[in-house]
Amino acid sequence: MTEQTWELRLYIAGKTPKSVSALSNLKKYCEEHLRGKYKIEVIDLLEKPQLAEGDQIFAVPTLVRKVPVPIRKIIGDLSNEEKVLVGLNIISVKSSVDV
Repeated sequence: MTEQTWELRLYIAGKTPKSVSALSNLKKYCEEHLRGKYKIEVIDLLEKPQLAEGDQIFAVPTLVRKVPVPIRKIIGDLSNEEKVLVGLNIISVKSSVDV
């Protein structure tokens, strides 16, 4: 069985502290949990505002998980690791409970 590659798209608006933090957090989580199985595409809406419509982006930063389906979205700087991992379905809610 081949592992599928996670396709993640991070929408930002310029190099704001929140955008930089979101990208940094995302890379860290991916390296820890999806090493070698992910692809991150960063879209700066200041440069390409027309791309916001396709994924219905209303706030930035917003992370969109394109693959695996279903599409999932997380808004914010991604600083809450557990919320991001559960939101992206990388870990289940049960496995994230402290013992």
